[in-house]
Amino acid sequence: MARTPKLVLLTLAVSAALVGCGKNETPATDSAASTAAPAATAATAATEYKLDESKLPAYNAFHPSDLDTSMDACGAFGDYVNSKWLAANEIPADRTSWGAFTILDERSVAVQHQLAEQVAAVKNPAGIEKIVGDFWATGMDEAKINAQGIEPIKADLAAIDGLQDKDAIANYLRTSAAKGENVLFGFGPEADFKNSSMNLAYASQGGLGLPDTTYYTDAKNADKLKAYQAHVAKVLELAGVATADAEKQAADVVKFETRLAKASKSSVELSRDVSLFYNPVTVADADKLTPNFSWSEFFKAQGIATPEKFSLAMPSFHQEVSKALGDTDPSVWRAYLRFHTVDSASPYLADAFVNESYNFYGKTLNGQKEQKPRWKRVLGTIENDAGDAFGQLYVKVAFSPEAKAKMEELVKNLAAALKERIQGLTWMSDETKAKAIAKWETFTPKIGYPDKWRDWSGLSTGRDSYLGNVRAANAFNYKFALSKIGQPVDKTEWGMTPQTVNAYYNPLQNEIVFPAAILQPPFFDPKADDALNYGGIGAVIGHEMTHGYDDQGSRFGPTGNFENWWTDADTKNFSGLTGKLIKQFDGYKVDGQAVNGKLTLGENIADLGGLATAYDALQKASAGKEDPKVDGFTRDQRFFFNWATVWRTKYTPENMKVRLATDPHAPAQFRAMGAPSNLPTFAAAFQCKAGSPMVRAGDQQVVIW
Repeated sequence: MARTPKLVLLTLAVSAALVGCGKNETPATDSAASTAAPAATAATAATEYKLDESKLPAYNAFHPSDLDTSMDACGAFGDYVNSKWLAANEIPADRTSWGAFTILDERSVAVQHQLAEQVAAVKNPAGIEKIVGDFWATGMDEAKINAQGIEPIKADLAAIDGLQDKDAIANYLRTSAAKGENVLFGFGPEADFKNSSMNLAYASQGGLGLPDTTYYTDAKNADKLKAYQAHVAKVLELAGVATADAEKQAADVVKFETRLAKASKSSVELSRDVSLFYNPVTVADADKLTPNFSWSEFFKAQGIATPEKFSLAMPSFHQEVSKALGDTDPSVWRAYLRFHTVDSASPYLADAFVNESYNFYGKTLNGQKEQKPRWKRVLGTIENDAGDAFGQLYVKVAFSPEAKAKMEELVKNLAAALKERIQGLTWMSDETKAKAIAKWETFTPKIGYPDKWRDWSGLSTGRDSYLGNVRAANAFNYKFALSKIGQPVDKTEWGMTPQTVNAYYNPLQNEIVFPAAILQPPFFDPKADDALNYGGIGAVIGHEMTHGYDDQGSRFGPTGNFENWWTDADTKNFSGLTGKLIKQFDGYKVDGQAVNGKLTLGENIADLGGLATAYDALQKASAGKEDPKVDGFTRDQRFFFNWATVWRTKYTPENMKVRLATDPHAPAQFRAMGAPSNLPTFAAAFQCKAGSPMVRAGDQQVVIW
């Protein structure tokens, strides 16, 4: 089971993605591009890879037979389009959700499976073929992994056992971080908020094993906290700690993490105030804030020059860590580090460790009924540690020039429609509009895959140890990341791999990015009619563009700098409109659990603006053309049908609970209906009467971008 990192990473926090992924769905990636290595290029060109399309999962595209005609489209529109499909399709046992995104992810994984088997069979591989082949071969060698047991991390555990005072612990934190194994806080490069052309070092909060601070502090999550403590004890037992001692250490670990949680920002706070990540300080000033943890020594240990300034994000967290170094018994620190070292390595160790990791993070926390088969878990590891390298192979067999050309046309049309919407706003002054258009003019689209690939020639992998390959990649990726600090931002880099079923907007570069894997039905089909493509990927394009003007993206200017380009009156008007959207989504409930309209605000703004913009672009693209009325449905109706199809998703109850607490995206069923209910064009398409659930009018109607 590939697990996402526990650290709060800045790039993921400030880059708004189309859909959130659960802990056991698609792993987070470390993808960055630079000049391709000649050796790697030669290696991929030397072998021809082929796909057996008959072995790939079918697409889940809209079909008229999906519609539940016993229902009213003007009632719960998502149910009208999706309820029959949802009733007929169960969540696969190794998944925690199932729908349009995860089905495409399953297809992407199936493509990767075929490629990995072919790559591993290459004789005398080099470059990225060797990396992918080594990961695959060692990850699939279950017998060898089981025979090694805990041996691969014995040296780490011995080092932890030797930590007797705060200085030794601080030194261990520095040296383990230098190997890319920092369990306590996030550290890496990102564009400087005030000078987005240059990379700055950022240190952020982290160190928690549970999804959010509320899992430690809210009574409603007491059962999960208790289960987590039992998991900590079990992991420590697997590491060789006697049962009674493991239980005591587990209690200490949970108490320690609860302390960190109380000094940390919650998911809601982080999602709605991006400025929390930007707190530039000198290293000397940082040392004063955290007297027991020297940042001067930390930078030296990482092997990089001490910067003039870096961002000590969430300083209260780091201050609490410093206090804990001074007042917490070293035995508690040893228990904490021992647990996280084993826990983070568990997916790559013997079956007992893998199974315990799944039992808690998959089954207990997210309701996953069965563990993913080993081949899927290994592919998740490759995606997490060398996804960009694998992506170079993926796009050779899974993305066509035809798709890229059609996407470029759609992006151009959506951009034109967005500009017209901005110019037509009645609540915004001409002064602010001019600046909004200036930002619009600098949007950079990226489609399919990077124009330049990252050089992987410095990563040394082999066929001896699965965890060894994982750790080699961790160290390699970390050093690559550190090399960017203090350097100009490489605007050719991507934050997602081509095989990722998602899309994102990065406010620091004012770019919208669409990986190859999402450019498939129901989102996109070069052969489909305009109604489906504009209701699918067109709305996605509009969604990502609108992120540039959501409550957080709008805090960044045309060059990506963090700046206020609004008049006070426009800010007040915008706040009033977004407040109405918060109220709308606060009113939605799942099995009695309320959606958090504040947590999901940015995505809801993007959905509303994106869908409205896509509709406008469709009208312009089809102007003067007769409505084909496919299967008896109008062009506009099919546009909205495909929008709802995109959000065709069901979740395990446990996973839904995690999402409601941590996911900045509203549950899919409310995304299917939330934005359309605010659009008069939807009501007109389905002849909805005033007062219908899908017709929000008067003060209830929300119109922003």
